[in-house]
Amino acid sequence: MNTITTFLEKLEQIKALDFGDIFNKSIELFKKTWLQGFLLLVITIAIMLPIIIVLYVPLIGLVVAQGENADPAAFTNFFAGMSVLYVVFVIVGVLVLGSVAFAINAAFYRIMKKMDDNQEVTIKDFFYFLKKKYLGKTTLLMLFSVFAAMLSVILFYVPLLYMIVPLSFIAAVFAFNPHFSVSDIIKASFKLANKKWMLAFGLIIVSQLLSQIVGGLACGVGLLFTSAFVYHPVYILYKKMIGFNEKDAIEEIGTSVD
Repeated sequence: MNTITTFLEKLEQIKALDFGDIFNKSIELFKKTWLQGFLLLVITIAIMLPIIIVLYVPLIGLVVAQGENADPAAFTNFFAGMSVLYVVFVIVGVLVLGSVAFAINAAFYRIMKKMDDNQEVTIKDFFYFLKKKYLGKTTLLMLFSVFAAMLSVILFYVPLLYMIVPLSFIAAVFAFNPHFSVSDIIKASFKLANKKWMLAFGLIIVSQLLSQIVGGLACGVGLLFTSAFVYHPVYILYKKMIGFNEKDAIEEIGTSVD
């Protein structure tokens, strides 16, 4: 089994990487996974929809009522009257759904690997990490990512430029090393990002811009199919820098039939 020590040792053996080669391989892989990328977005939206409804339907009703009554104190009275139970429900709901979304994103990296290896993929693969043994890690990793991003924004966005890369690697590192501790996953993500930060940053930004431009050309509908492209350079970078332990993959197949 791959350990954090082995992981870090592999980082010291990385050879030169080429931007064009990684980007081209990302496009080739995307040609295989575009449908799964679309399903990723659809599943994520479907999961997030309940909390969105719970959060915004009362607010929409408040806006309508405030418009009809022209009461400037309506918003103040509304938030003052919110029960503690409702607030707790919203917080718990956000944590649970955020963890589920993180788990599905991590599963998408496994799906990319399976399709990269020409293996069969099913809908069940999207929910691979929605198991009791992974939920604690997905919640903590999601919270770390959110707080790190928020802190970066509070510090006038400049740190966010740096954090984009390690935060992008967290789900990938977790996906292929779910046995790592939370602290080891975070440590490995930062070490991985720091090794080729400029290359990774350029690939992430270019892939994000390309997915937005190409998706926008199709009157916005194309974004449903192109938004997942940004995950592909991260996967290819991980593959090039760390690789996959085939022995672990074989053991995983034996344990994933549950």
